Amino acid sequence: MKIRYLGHSCFLFDDGKTRILTDPFSGIGYEMPDVRADYVTVSHDHFDHNHVSGVRGVKEIFTRPGKLRAGDVAIEGVACLHDDAGGRKRGKVVAYTFDFGGIKVCHLGDLGEAFSEERAAAFGHPDILLIPVGGTYTIDAAQAVRYIEAIRPETVIPMHYKTEKCALDISPLSGFAEAYGKEKFVGPLETLDTDNIGAYTGKAVVMEVSRRG
Repeated sequence: MKIRYLGHSCFLFDDGKTRILTDPFSGIGYEMPDVRADYVTVSHDHFDHNHVSGVRGVKEIFTRPGKLRAGDVAIEGVACLHDDAGGRKRGKVVAYTFDFGGIKVCHLGDLGEAFSEERAAAFGHPDILLIPVGGTYTIDAAQAVRYIEAIRPETVIPMHYKTEKCALDISPLSGFAEAYGKEKFVGPLETLDTDNIGAYTGKAVVMEVSRRG
């Protein structure tokens, strides 16, 4: 299965049979590329995560927690909070774990609730963890490290951080690099092929923003 990063919290998973897109976005200072996907997951109904109208060929959109299926891919959605105030500021989000024939990828959406062992345990131990690190609207770099240490994924891909073109008031990737350890970083990669996932064990993979969908 191949993973490409289209920016912000938007990733395209393609196993050759099924294309799944997470959190399509618009209006953050740059736009995602023209993209086709069979299925789309939306972690919550905010403009920088719900731009489904910008995706071609969509068969089904997932917006809820629970056990779901996208073709041969089993998905489990877990409801969690968008803030550290019990959801009173920004409500709830859904984190999705995708099982691509034994390779599990967990996308934490706009997780914003403070770290707890109970919350971390709900996400299991995925092979690849896609985690927000930019703060303000999500957990920050220090909280992200605590979640990573508890979840123990094989590989981490940071997301939802400030880039040169991003207009949102969030922190850049450098803060997470300091907190997690610069020596653990590899990339940027335009495509991560899970057939080679062993090469990235214990690493934080920086993904290059792809301009092709």
